[in-house]
Amino acid sequence: MIIDCHGHFTTAPPALGEWRDAQIAALGTPSAAPGPSGPRIGDDELRESLEGNQLRLMDERGIDVTVFSPRASFMAHHIGDLTTSSRWAEICNDLCHRVSRLYPERFVPAAMLPQSPGAAPATCLPELTRAVEELGAVAVNINPDPSGGHWTAPPLTDRSWYPLYEKLVEYDIPAMVHVSTSCNPAFHTTGAHYLNADTTAFMQLLQGDLFADFPTLRLIVPHGGGAVPYHWGRFRGLAMALGKPPLEEHVMNNVFFDTCVYHQPGIDLLLDVVPTRSVLFASEMIGAVRGVDPDTGHHFDDTRRYVEAAGLSDAGLTAVQERNARTVYPRLDALLTRQGR
Repeated sequence: MIIDCHGHFTTAPPALGEWRDAQIAALGTPSAAPGPSGPRIGDDELRESLEGNQLRLMDERGIDVTVFSPRASFMAHHIGDLTTSSRWAEICNDLCHRVSRLYPERFVPAAMLPQSPGAAPATCLPELTRAVEELGAVAVNINPDPSGGHWTAPPLTDRSWYPLYEKLVEYDIPAMVHVSTSCNPAFHTTGAHYLNADTTAFMQLLQGDLFADFPTLRLIVPHGGGAVPYHWGRFRGLAMALGKPPLEEHVMNNVFFDTCVYHQPGIDLLLDVVPTRSVLFASEMIGAVRGVDPDTGHHFDDTRRYVEAAGLSDAGLTAVQERNARTVYPRLDALLTRQGR
């Protein structure tokens, strides 16, 4: 089985974006807000949005299951306030849940949280609870920078995050550390802000001692860990300078990287530097990079090709493509087991 741990509903029907545009346009004028029930999207519209896009590519590339969350750039936590984000999160999470009901053997839902600049992470707990208990979410996305590129939030090791981590541990679900749209013109959203955030989050975790307090907490740093594998020696040296244990002991029992790296040398480096047990297969298809690589004739985000050409042992390849995800996402494993897989 091949499990893609990093999928977003980037092809959602236009009505979703139209409802969001109306919500944003009505900020400051509550009477002009769109209907609280959300956009009207039928099951046939959902099928059409998926069968020619994610599902088609999953079939072409041999991907069996995708952990499917709302579109990352659409989270846009910097817009409006907590009330704005809460309603938007509910609508987006409900759609991913509906997708998982329409295609129960192909998509498994993960949830966005209703974060907002200045709001305590604990304010996300009601939606986290609803997503897990009512929608069947097997993971959540955590935005370390709800300000959208201005980095006004405390680091992930700050105790203000602890109520959220306590709930994640209680539910035994992981969190993917994933920012959203950058509203700072200095940082391109997908080319700079995403990768900056991956690197920054890892360094925050290195500087702190979060996993001493939460030894079973599991965090996925996407996009191959940003700059981390490329500068592994720098981070090892910084850990020594800060008086921390070796990275393998200090963070790598709790932190995992995915394979959303879009060329062969990058995947080779990732799998050579980072322990195989800490890497999860992912592609984030129809996401940041959608074109065909003229050097290979294949889509940049067809990451299965790179992983299978990286020279892993059979056991290592199975771990990256399936076993590690089932370990890091216990609720996903339980669901697949119930399905007889």
